Amino acid sequence: MTGDAIIIREYRHLCEAAEKGGFFDRLAAIYGEMDSAYDEVARLYGFSCTGCDDNCCLTRFYHHTAIEYAYLLRDFMDLPRDRRSESMDRALAYSREMKRVLAVNGSFSRMCPLNENGLCLVYASRPMICRLHGIPHELAPPGRAKTFGSGCAAFEARCGKGVYHPFDRTPFYSAMADLERGFKESAGISRKVKMTVADMLSSVSEYTP
Repeated sequence: MTGDAIIIREYRHLCEAAEKGGFFDRLAAIYGEMDSAYDEVARLYGFSCTGCDDNCCLTRFYHHTAIEYAYLLRDFMDLPRDRRSESMDRALAYSREMKRVLAVNGSFSRMCPLNENGLCLVYASRPMICRLHGIPHELAPPGRAKTFGSGCAAFEARCGKGVYHPFDRTPFYSAMADLERGFKESAGISRKVKMTVADMLSSVSEYTP
């Protein structure tokens, strides 16, 4: 697992700092803006994830913010005990298998441990990339050339030959970077975060009843 040892050991401290500083409320507002913008552009394409065989929950996403880590874990810990236990078992198995497979060939695909019967158990608190993945997008980092990203395989198959509808991720990335910076300062952490959802859950296995 790659991540911040302080985060792994002290997630409860992070949740307390986030609640006290209003960071969770600010994150929820940013997520709402992401969802609204994404839904509007997806509607223009006529694109929907419903019934998709190319499930993005099978993609090995890495997440890079401590605030999203704390936010997801807060809702995970509120799940019924049996759901937490089953998800944790899947997360630990996921992390073990990922480590084994990546050591051999560098390619790994497995269902996210929070996906149960095709649905996310903490859908409202799913991380940024889970919300933005799917449709083509553009990104214009300060001082750098604008880049463009394609849609997922399902999008390209259904809508890839149509007219491009701009979806700029830049304001969302900027808002998340500002929020993360303020949160880390408030919580007293500095090291970088790089975790899959399975890593996030596995990091608190000792705390989970």
